[in-house]
Amino acid sequence: MKHRLEIETMGKMKVAGPQYANGEITISGSKNSALPILAATILTDEKVILHNIPNLADVNTMIEILENTGKKVTWENSTLVIEKGEEKINSILPYGPVRKMRASFNVLGPLTIRNGYAKVALPGGCSIGVRPVNFHLEGLKKLGIESKIEHGYTNSKFTENNHQKKIHISLPFPSVGATEHLITTAVMLKDTETILTNCAQEPEIVDLCNFLISMGARIEGQGSSNIKIYGTDRLYGTEYTIIPDRIEAGTYAILGAILGGKVTLNNVIEDHLFSLLDIFEKLGIHYEFKNNTLIVSGISKMELTPVDVETSTFPGFPTDLQPQLMVLLSLIPGRSSITENVFKTRFNHVDELNRMGAKIFVESNTAIITGVTKLSGAPLEATDLRASAALLIAALAAEGETVINNVDHIFRGYEKLFDKLEKLNLSVEYFE
Repeated sequence: MKHRLEIETMGKMKVAGPQYANGEITISGSKNSALPILAATILTDEKVILHNIPNLADVNTMIEILENTGKKVTWENSTLVIEKGEEKINSILPYGPVRKMRASFNVLGPLTIRNGYAKVALPGGCSIGVRPVNFHLEGLKKLGIESKIEHGYTNSKFTENNHQKKIHISLPFPSVGATEHLITTAVMLKDTETILTNCAQEPEIVDLCNFLISMGARIEGQGSSNIKIYGTDRLYGTEYTIIPDRIEAGTYAILGAILGGKVTLNNVIEDHLFSLLDIFEKLGIHYEFKNNTLIVSGISKMELTPVDVETSTFPGFPTDLQPQLMVLLSLIPGRSSITENVFKTRFNHVDELNRMGAKIFVESNTAIITGVTKLSGAPLEATDLRASAALLIAALAAEGETVINNVDHIFRGYEKLFDKLEKLNLSVEYFE
């Protein structure tokens, strides 16, 4: 089966609205779990089988990176098999695939531990604000990895003779990427106890830890702000199924609240969506949860109550659902607000929503939203993954025709998008 899915063009979507959603879909595996778990497969030469992997552009970029290290990767349906390819893992990675997404940087530590050195390009990703890698590099330094940035690359070396038997790292901010990177590196420091404090607590980090434990790693405290790792010199092959994607689930839940109808979402973990469901309750949106299935029923926006929301790290409201929620709040009478505490400049979608008739004013890191009765179709420009999803939802709700330019960002995070929209009785036209 061909598994390559690349973003080489910046396509367009044409949407005629308003449309109404009714139907049932199954949520795919988590992109944000798949990426760090794939990076962690560098730590073993034995076969790793991963189930529930979404076929997304970002996942395929990570596969390309693994293949550049010398791994052999095969894909069938939603299962990936990663095996040893070359005799020795290659620690020098080209600029091309690494520049495409931020999660690619998480291979630096594992490659350096495996070979004693690595050369990895600085990462790219969505344009949602400054996301420096200094937390990663400062933590890796405490693990014995010295790094120098030259000509857009990070050159790193592992100095084993400087290695301590007990290491404590306190993150300045509970960064998801840095937490994942340091865990994945520390598990291979033989006979060393590493204590990470002020860790991110996202479900994807728990999933990564559970995967590493299935390979033979010794980790305690995953899901809390303090994680303890006992290093080993060898990890083993494993077979593992990753969690469903809570951001995809939240996106379709918000779509259902705006466009429903009745939208049924299968393969959803309730604990992962508590912050969104709490907002739904405050708004007055009707939903039902049973047996890993979330059912969202539409209701007149005139019956809903405005709310004030702040994004934060888990278990708070996720920044990756902020643009989508803003679309919903823009259609609710009264004044709502969203304060963005994670990526403080993540408001690229605001101007585009205002072009559709929304009334949103940004002051510092807070968007003040005055609800309107309707949105109107307009030509729009998508700037990043979640903004693309928000603009698509807005276009489906708006009166008239909307054309979203540069929409291919959306394929980085939503698997089988057109199939799922069709199952929800929604129609969009895509063209390059």
